[in-house]
Amino acid sequence: MVSSPNGDAEKDAPDNLSLAGDGFDTVVKAKQAVEAACPKVVSCADILALAARDVVVLAGGPSFNVELGRRDGMVSQASLVKGNLPEPDFTLSQLNAMFAKNNLNQIDMIALSGAHTLGFSHCNRFAKRLYSFSSSSPVDPSLDAEYAQQLMNACPRNVDPSIAIDMDPVTSRTFDNVYFQNLVSGKGLFTSDEVLFSDPASQPTVNDFAKNSGDFNGAFATAMRKLGRVGVKTGSQGRIRTDCTVINS
Repeated sequence: MVSSPNGDAEKDAPDNLSLAGDGFDTVVKAKQAVEAACPKVVSCADILALAARDVVVLAGGPSFNVELGRRDGMVSQASLVKGNLPEPDFTLSQLNAMFAKNNLNQIDMIALSGAHTLGFSHCNRFAKRLYSFSSSSPVDPSLDAEYAQQLMNACPRNVDPSIAIDMDPVTSRTFDNVYFQNLVSGKGLFTSDEVLFSDPASQPTVNDFAKNSGDFNGAFATAMRKLGRVGVKTGSQGRIRTDCTVINS
């Protein structure tokens, strides 16, 4: 949430550049409304957690209770992001290791990956799968051929780096389990998506979520509550910012 005049805050890290500006604006506006009614009580971190739940509900996904009481962090540096977010070419074991560091298990990880039912990605995050996957096969053979062609049409070589495409090519504005159905059909955008289906250790969960939206929704709600406990600041570890964009406000 913090903005830096030097372009070196957490939101300025390469992995975060695709985060939509209107998402930040929504949290800032909510904070301003809360501050007007109830100053210096509710943190930006809590508002962000509530907004994440609410956008899932508004897009047709499950509702769940959000635990509250976080304080806002006092450090925001782009250099601290790398190594703390999954990369688009991660294997199942790499995904599990990163999530396990945050007390999230494999089912949590697969359920949270289902959030890729919404949102978009820039072409450079998956171009390797289209043009330089391996010496014997420039296109990743696990990609559905028709989907691969769609991606090439949207993301030709040397495409404008600002071009972005939907992560879910079927129901990109609805929070549903179609993401998992896409994986079964070879239409996962990232290698780290498709590996969830191609690896036998995770395939049964993907098949379950693809067939049973209730199973996915329940697992997603559980995983989001656990994710909401990661890195929580309480007491003197944090503060209640009055302006979400200013670290010492």
